Amino acid sequence: MPPHPLEIGPAGQAAARALVRTRTARGYSQRQLATRVTAQGRRMTFTALSRIERRARRCDIDDLVAIAAALGVSPCALLGGPAEPLEPVSAGAT
Repeated sequence: MPPHPLEIGPAGQAAARALVRTRTARGYSQRQLATRVTAQGRRMTFTALSRIERRARRCDIDDLVAIAAALGVSPCALLGGPAEPLEPVSAGAT
């Protein structure tokens, strides 16, 4: 049975875009940021970080918190804000 395609929802899409924006604004390469995340105590390779940015891997809450700390921002800053509102999800959506 083939694996199900990975679906990244609106919050994940917004977080990936914010991650790329913030990382590049801080002047970090993916490798540098992955090293900083690992130094925060959350092991992360630059390949994993690249996959999160390309929306080929989900970013769990522990990853998000460590990435935000390594970037020197609040985790909320990576979840989108007024400039990037999220679409509400209906209770019956799958």
